[in-house]
Parts: sequence; structure tokens; C-alpha cells
Amino acid sequence: MLKYSPCLDMFFKDLPIEKRMEKIRDIGFQYFEIWSWWDKDVDALLNALKKNQIELAACCTHFIPLVLPEKRKEYIDGLEATVKTCRKLSCNMIISQVGNEVPGKDRNVQKESIIAGLKEASVILERNNITLVVEPLNTLYDHQGYFLSRSDEAAEIIGKVSSANVKMLFDIYHQQISEGNVINNIQRYIQYIGHFHMADVPGRHEPGTGEINYKNIFRRIEELAYHGHVGIELFPSDKNNHYGILKEIKDSFRERKR
Repeated sequence: MLKYSPCLDMFFKDLPIEKRMEKIRDIGFQYFEIWSWWDKDVDALLNALKKNQIELAACCTHFIPLVLPEKRKEYIDGLEATVKTCRKLSCNMIISQVGNEVPGKDRNVQKESIIAGLKEASVILERNNITLVVEPLNTLYDHQGYFLSRSDEAAEIIGKVSSANVKMLFDIYHQQISEGNVINNIQRYIQYIGHFHMADVPGRHEPGTGEINYKNIFRRIEELAYHGHVGIELFPSDKNNHYGILKEIKDSFRERKR
């Protein structure tokens, strides 16, 4: 069974993070994720996790570009701080971006910098039994100038890093925009995928508002024996009904699995 984890930096933003946990727990979710941990009270997060008996599925590390070798020490220092926080919060998944492409600089040189940085990071990750997932993003609408947009190039990078603790975050929303062919690409690269994100296209809203057939995609992911998390990382189409939209998503998953 897939495990769904709403991103609490996108839901119930008028409430403290601890209250957001209570909201999704009441709906029936057992997992959640966040973008940044460094702007939150980690001790308060830990207490809320215990109180609500809910788990942190994933969080981001600091947004420091891997394309730049001169930034690598800063990236590794940030990763070590993230790992320390994840251990405290019993979180085993870290999301990483790679930074924007440097104009005028050979793309292969930038790619080699990413690979070298991830190899150095893998030593820390393996020692702590934590997985880092590298995220391709679409450059057409949301992240113009970002270096990594395609799943094939992400798989190439991860293959060269050659660590079981470095994988790909396959964001279905971003990959539908960047390359389409979603189910075939998931099948092709499933060995490299450690985490999924979901939202519909266009608009980055909940499933059913756009063109993506999530029922078929999730069925195929389960058939491929993926048992990890799927982050619900979307902007609710009704800004005043976050609870209802998440409940509808939760109920649709339940119905599908009967």
C-alpha cells in the first residue's frame, strides 16, 4: 500500500504547524512532510509528533546549489545539520534540489559537480541510514533556470553516485510538464525512485482538477512493488476548504484499495 503524506507547508497555513498535524490526523493521515525545518521549533515538532502519533515522512535540506563546487562544503554542512534534525524527529527521507544551471558554463561540468557532491553526501547518509532524494523540477512554469528537469538525467546522476541512500524524487506534477510519458518513465526508473509527489496539471491542484490519471498511475506504482510515501504537494483549488479536499483525496484512495 502507498503511504500518503500531505505537505504541511501547503495546507492550513493560517494555523501553527502543530495544529496542522492535528487536522490531518483527524482526517486519517498517518504521515506528513514539510519543506524547511530550520524555520520551525524542532522541539515543538517532536512533541506534536508524539502527541498526535503521526510520522514525518520527509523534509528538505538547505537549498544550496550542488552545481557549484565552491558551495559543496556549505551543502555538506547543511546536510549534516539536516541529518541531525531528522534523527531527532525519526525522519528517514531528505529532499534535495541541485540548484540553477550556471549560464555559460559547460553543462557536463555542472553535472559532475552534482555527482561529486552527492557521493560525498552518501557517506553521511549511509552512516545514518537516511535516504536523500534528488528532485527534478519543471522549468517551463515553476522553476525557470533550474538545472535538472528530466527523470532520465536524474537517473543517470543517481546511477553514477551508486549509493542505495541516494535516489530520485519523482514529482508527477513536474514530470508531466517536463516530459510526459509518466507511467513509462516510472516503470523505467523505479529502481532509482525513493519518493513521489503529486498534484494535477495545470494549476498544481488536487487530483481530478486536470489532465493526470492518478488512478492508473498509482495502480501501476503499486504493481511495481513501491511501498514508500507519496507526498501530497499541491495548492488546494478551494483556499477555504483544505480539510474537505484532503478528506476527499483520502477517501478516494480508500475506495480505490477495496
